[in-house]
Amino acid sequence: MSNKKLDTKQGHWILAKMGKKVLRPGGKELTLQLIENLNISANDDIVEFAPGLGFTASIALRNNPKSYVGVELNEEAASILRKTIKGTNRKIVVGNASASTLPDGSVDKVYGEAMLTMQADHRKSEIIKEASRILKKGGLYGIHELGLSPNDIDPSTKSKIQRSLAEVIKVNARPLTENEWKTLLEKEGFKVTHVFKNPMHLLEPKRVIDDEGFFRTLKIMFNVMMHPKARKRIFAMRKVFKQYNKEMNAVALIAQKL
Repeated sequence: MSNKKLDTKQGHWILAKMGKKVLRPGGKELTLQLIENLNISANDDIVEFAPGLGFTASIALRNNPKSYVGVELNEEAASILRKTIKGTNRKIVVGNASASTLPDGSVDKVYGEAMLTMQADHRKSEIIKEASRILKKGGLYGIHELGLSPNDIDPSTKSKIQRSLAEVIKVNARPLTENEWKTLLEKEGFKVTHVFKNPMHLLEPKRVIDDEGFFRTLKIMFNVMMHPKARKRIFAMRKVFKQYNKEMNAVALIAQKL
């Protein structure tokens, strides 16, 4: 891969190439809280928006839901997922989370992680609306995203954070405060029932070890040291994360369709 291509690749892609599997802002801990509180059972038809590498799917499928559908926009990722997510009533479809093509009111639980943050606010609403459309009445929708604090954060600070994130991760990331996330969900007919938070320590050594395990962390560190261009990008990301450590966090919300 040329240096020019590497310079334009999205941050999560580079981290994945270095061997990182957990790419959620709140880490494995917040993902586990999200899935646990969705209370997935053998009677549930569930949908995951943007399953990515399949990390969260592997956790959700331990509960043996009645069916699982992963809606993944990236065809390459979808083909990889199909090799690991196999079995009766388990499938990956290529599509956009805002237009899943699934039937109205057909599923019990929907969740997605680290994907709404990367959308403009109107696109966030379109995806949340789609979750509402395919959910049965009383169904649950869970999200795990990048948050901002406090709720009355200065607008200029918010803009600085968004610009800095866009520069280092090459995605137009638009994190929101807890209240803003709640408002988006409520506008589409949801009632927020649970909120969980964690520091945004995606690239802090302790979090990496907690998420990946000691030996995989060593492998990631070795890969980073062996790839100078990737190391430069990752260090730049970590610098921004540390710079806005007080203002950025990770937030997971569970909401019920009214």
